[in-house]
Amino acid sequence: MMNGCTITEGYVPEFDATVVTRILDAGGRITGKAICEGYCASGSSFTCNKGPVLNPHDPLHSTGGSSAGCGSLVAAGEVDLAVGGDQGGSIRLPSSWCGIVGMKPTYGLVPYSGAMSLEPSVDHLGPMARTVHDCALFLEVLAGYDDGLDPRQFPNIEVPEYSKELQVDNLNGLKIGIVKEGFSRPGADEKVNKLVKKAVMELTNAGAVVEEMSIPLHEKSQLIWNLFGVEGCYDTMLRQQSAPVGFSGFYPTSSMKFQGVSLPTRINDLPQTMKGVLLFGEYLKECYPGQFYGRGMNIRRLLVQEYETALEKYDAVVMPTIPMTASKLPTKDTSLNDYFGKASENTGNTMAANVTGMPALTVNAGFIDGLPVGTMFTGKKFDEVTLLKIGYIFEKLNAPAT
Repeated sequence: MMNGCTITEGYVPEFDATVVTRILDAGGRITGKAICEGYCASGSSFTCNKGPVLNPHDPLHSTGGSSAGCGSLVAAGEVDLAVGGDQGGSIRLPSSWCGIVGMKPTYGLVPYSGAMSLEPSVDHLGPMARTVHDCALFLEVLAGYDDGLDPRQFPNIEVPEYSKELQVDNLNGLKIGIVKEGFSRPGADEKVNKLVKKAVMELTNAGAVVEEMSIPLHEKSQLIWNLFGVEGCYDTMLRQQSAPVGFSGFYPTSSMKFQGVSLPTRINDLPQTMKGVLLFGEYLKECYPGQFYGRGMNIRRLLVQEYETALEKYDAVVMPTIPMTASKLPTKDTSLNDYFGKASENTGNTMAANVTGMPALTVNAGFIDGLPVGTMFTGKKFDEVTLLKIGYIFEKLNAPAT
C-alpha cells in the first residue's frame, strides 16, 4: 500500500476496505492497485513517488488526479472498472481528462470504511467506468450501509437498481440548469465552454428543458473548501495518521501505527504539494487556532443552501467538469510556483460537490485537439438515479460518430 507516497510503502493491511469486499462478493476480480497522487494532495498526475501518470490520449499531458492511475487504466482498457477517492474532485478530474465516466456519490452513500481519510467531512469513494451503464452497475455493488463501521453513513440508506433505472429513451419533464459561474473559472478555455454548452443543449432533443441559471457562491467554492479543508487535512493526516478523531466507526489501528512511525522519520518523502498543505495547516493552528476551520464550516452551509435552492427548481445543474483540456505535465525546469499551480488549476468546479455532499457525475462531451472534455451534472442528495438517467441520454446523444 502506498497512497502515492513511499511513506506508506511496505504496509500490508490485515483487512479489506468494505468496497473491496463488496466487489469480491459480487464476483469481481481485483487486478491491482492503481497509482494516485502523493497523499492525494493534487488534482494532476505528477506527484506520486513512483513517477507521473501519463494521459492515454497524449502522454505529454496530465490525466488529472488524484485518482490518476484509475482514470488512465480505465481509459486505456487495462481494467473495466476502478474505485476512486474524491475529496475535491479526484474521481471526476481524471475521468474528465481521460474521457471516461466518474461519479462522486452523495456523501455517505458508499462506505469509506478501510480507506485512508484526508478530511472526514469530504471523504468519498465512487465508481469510474467507460460507460454510464457500467458506472451505474458498479454503484449498485459499492453503495449501501456498512453496519455502523462508517459514521459518515445513515442506517436507512436505500440502494436502487441503478442500471435498470437509467434505461430510459427520453428526459421528458426534467429541467436542467446551466450554471453560468461554472464557465467563468480562471483559465477557462472558451472552446471547452462552447463544446459543453452545445453538448448539453442536445438534451432538449430528448425532451429536457435546459436553461442558464446562477449559483453565485459557486465561484467561492474552492476558497470555502480551503478554509476548512487545509486544517482538516493537517489534523487528520499528520496528527491522526489518516484516521479521523471522534468517530465511532472502524479505526485502522495497524495503519495508524505504521504511519505513526514512518511519517515523522520519512517526512521528506512527501510531495511538495502535501508539504505545503501541512505547513499551511501548522501556520493556521499556531496563529488562528480553529478560526478559519470554523468559519469555513459556517460558510459551507451557505453554499449548501444555494445549491438546494437551485435544485428545488431544477432536477440537475450542469457545467464543465474542468473548463480546460488536460494540461501538459511539468518538466524538470518547471518553477515551484508553476508546480503548485498545475496541481490545483483544475479543481475550481469540482470542489463544490464535496463541500455540499451532493452527487456529481462527469460524462465525456467530446474532444478538442484530441483531448477529452468532461461535462459535470450535480443533483439532489441521494438522487443518483436522475443523474445517471441524464448521463445515459447525454452519452448517447453525444457519442462520437462511427
